Amino acid sequence: MSVSGLSSARLDHMRAVMAGYVARGETPGLVAAVSRRGEAHVAAFGTLAFGGERPMQRDTLFRISSMTKPITAVATMILVEECKLRLDEPVDRLLPELANRKVLKRLDGPLDDTVPAKRPITVRDLLTFRMGFGIILAPPNTYPIQRAVDELQLGQGMPAPAAPPAPDEWMRRFATLPLLHQPGEQWMYNTGADVLSVLIARASGQPLETFLRERIFAPLGMRDTSFSVPAEKLGRLTPSYITNPATGAFDIYDEAADGQWSRPPAFPSGAAGLVSTIDDYLAFGQMLLDKGLYSSGRLLSRPSVELMTTDQLTPAQKATTGTESLILAGYGWGFGVSVVTRRDTFASVGAFGWNGGLGTLWSTDPQEQMVAILMTPCVWTSASPPDICLDFLTSAYQAIDD
Repeated sequence: MSVSGLSSARLDHMRAVMAGYVARGETPGLVAAVSRRGEAHVAAFGTLAFGGERPMQRDTLFRISSMTKPITAVATMILVEECKLRLDEPVDRLLPELANRKVLKRLDGPLDDTVPAKRPITVRDLLTFRMGFGIILAPPNTYPIQRAVDELQLGQGMPAPAAPPAPDEWMRRFATLPLLHQPGEQWMYNTGADVLSVLIARASGQPLETFLRERIFAPLGMRDTSFSVPAEKLGRLTPSYITNPATGAFDIYDEAADGQWSRPPAFPSGAAGLVSTIDDYLAFGQMLLDKGLYSSGRLLSRPSVELMTTDQLTPAQKATTGTESLILAGYGWGFGVSVVTRRDTFASVGAFGWNGGLGTLWSTDPQEQMVAILMTPCVWTSASPPDICLDFLTSAYQAIDD
């Protein structure tokens, strides 16, 4: 056993469990990383594509979808620390399109059946997903508001970077819609991070992708993290696969060459737009584990990281009647990250992280001084983590031997 306190034999068991998913054809390949006390163990299995010959490698590129959200939250907190944003300030100063919001009287009602918002939306509302708007986890076209979102091409379904318009036009379109809840009333997933995409750009005076590259990716050495993949790196990008509900077979969701991530998007989505590698995201997860420190400096203050990774929701804000409750089951929500609030799995209370519905997972556990990341190219089939994610976390924690 090394200084990490991880058993070599038990790490072998983790590798065997992960290799089994590839052998059974449940994913063409994967990359998994467990780092404890600064000692990283990374393993790659299988191939980039089903039926392909190119082996999965440590530097393989994956669409990390909602694992973009924590990075967006860190970017926001950098601007808060610089006093360019304030947590409880209305966003109207920089997002005047969102002033004087209207709120739907009922979810299934017409879009003009509204009441005035009781207060403005704040930066904190966006970070905690309490702005009053988010993805409705119901079949398409169940409600009029869903049809309106789709018609406006706001990108609030599965990640599709080719669809949404440029940031200012995106904001103009979004502002034509009413909110679904009063600001601060209830947690709703996703949209707050896309609104932050525009807010960060306006507060910093830079395009979002430039700000992230200069202020987060370059300092942390995240050389392969971006909103699109340049031609010279496309050979390292996996195809993205989605399960056909009728046949159970894997269909292509997005190709690597000439796919949606092969060119810069008009709207760089802070909710779900990034591509990354296991080592890039490991650097990000380790920085947060180290309370904002990295090898040559400090990205955020310790109090900022502690605030980000503390549950910000009240029981009433977590209470939902729909499938949103599956996302928060056993968790709270901080700024762009979920937070473990009770120990009903292996993760310690206070562990934080988030997942990507296109096939990725990240967890940082301060009590165990551990970061665990799994990257696959297969889209989740529900809001609940698939077995491969559950087994990865179980086998990562079972490797602890102290």
